[in-house]
Amino acid sequence: MLNFIWAGLIIVSIGFALVQDILYESDNRFSNDTEYQVQYASNQGNLQLQGQEIKAMQQGKQLRIPVDQSLPAAWQFRAQYQRQQQQTSLTAFILQQDTQHITYILQPLHWTTLKAIMSAAFEMAKYAVTLAIALAGLMALWLGLMHIAEKSGLILYLVKAVQPLLRWLFPDIPKDHPALGSISLNLSANILGLGNAATPLGIKAMQQLQELNHNKHEASDAMCMFLALNTSSVQLLPPVTLIAIMGVQVSELMLPIIIATSVSTLVAIITAKLYRYRRQH
Repeated sequence: MLNFIWAGLIIVSIGFALVQDILYESDNRFSNDTEYQVQYASNQGNLQLQGQEIKAMQQGKQLRIPVDQSLPAAWQFRAQYQRQQQQTSLTAFILQQDTQHITYILQPLHWTTLKAIMSAAFEMAKYAVTLAIALAGLMALWLGLMHIAEKSGLILYLVKAVQPLLRWLFPDIPKDHPALGSISLNLSANILGLGNAATPLGIKAMQQLQELNHNKHEASDAMCMFLALNTSSVQLLPPVTLIAIMGVQVSELMLPIIIATSVSTLVAIITAKLYRYRRQH
């Protein structure tokens, strides 16, 4: 279903770009093929445009006009729609030239919106591949550590340590039920910033909670509490996605992340407990 949604969004964006570009072409928004004649000092390489002196560099039959605040607003607007590598200068083609005047046309622009969308799509695809490679290494590291912790029995000690808290949060789950172990692993992965690794553990925990659910068509109190905890989980370590994007700079966000997720978890627990109390009374 998500694939169809993304495909629909892409088609809509391309359609919007085509309509926008057709409107630009119909009213000649970029003044393509419009001839300009200005005074030109060949010894200094400057243009006298609308009473302002603008630096320009001649290269054969072309002029390179730097894009800065001295340019007219229409030309600055035009520069925004050039390709990213060309936004530092406007390109003009010389039609006629003498010692005092020069006649030229600016480089024509067509289908700018569609080109911008396609360029952004390719840039994001390139970024996605780079991010995926970075995430693969981080995920391999953390999953390896979790596997070592599981084989060494550290996870078992963790489950026993949080057993009293889990019993208070999930009073409907029988003692030593496998669902408690799955919940513990899921919460541990979330706390360590392993959101992707926590997903299969969360699905397994939900399946086990559904087996204990007497009403199969309605979420139980334990399922609601687990979903609230899973969504608002305390994060002692930043998510691996954030680490891949920010690198070592993510350390500056450690304290805000811990505070924000602690508050969100507390609110989630209180809300789930209140709804449980309301249902029972």
